[in-house]
Amino acid sequence: MSEHGRSLLGHCLIRVPRRPGLHALQGPCHELHADARIRSQRLILAEGEGFETRVEGCESAWVLQQGWARVEVGGRVYELARVSVFEERASVIYLPPGTNLTIHARSALEMLVVSTPCEHRTDPLVVRPSDVRVSARGGRGYTREVHDLLVDDPHAQHLMVGETFNPPGAWSSFPPHKHDGEDGEPALEEVYHYRTNPACGFGFQRLYTERGEDVTFSVTDGDCVRIPYGYHPVAAAPGYRLYYMWALAGTERKLALHEDPRHAWIHGA
Repeated sequence: MSEHGRSLLGHCLIRVPRRPGLHALQGPCHELHADARIRSQRLILAEGEGFETRVEGCESAWVLQQGWARVEVGGRVYELARVSVFEERASVIYLPPGTNLTIHARSALEMLVVSTPCEHRTDPLVVRPSDVRVSARGGRGYTREVHDLLVDDPHAQHLMVGETFNPPGAWSSFPPHKHDGEDGEPALEEVYHYRTNPACGFGFQRLYTERGEDVTFSVTDGDCVRIPYGYHPVAAAPGYRLYYMWALAGTERKLALHEDPRHAWIHGA
């Protein structure tokens, strides 16, 4: 609940059409999410276009979704490429506060950007596909593949970022879990950014609490769901692979969770 006792969960689906350049998806810039800890943006460049930025007071992760780019950061130059999220592992640029970033698109390019306030000063980091840690999670009906991008590295102060891949018809974030701090776990806000394959597909995102708040969204390619608190399981429609990039931020950078005890029995099934 918000500090005024009003449920936030019904306003957590964000659907912003893709458009050229850097554009906001959710965060403090959005009147319904003024209390958000995480800000999300999308960068779209055409072949040959360039982009420069320097962000003060925030750390950010720039996750390549697709395309080929020449990137200059921290005085070094990198070539980053990804055919699509469903075909290759990610490349990620981590920017500490006050770091210059220059991107030159060698092909049509799309990146997702997540950021959170930070005073920590460290070196920028480029995560290559070979650096991504991959693990299989779950069981029959809720199997998925999880890619850790920025989770236990020593660079970020608050951000944790990764990707989850649901096979067609499978569930993830299951058994339902949360990390809002109400049961002793670290208090973390989270954001999911969705892609589907084929792109006309869809999935479902449920957000609920033990207090009775309960909403479900149909999520499609390009959608974003903010998770300020509560349990948040996900399901992919049959025939469609579902991807979501997740980002968490809190005062304690620790990936810990509290499972809904009513559904924890499935571990032994």
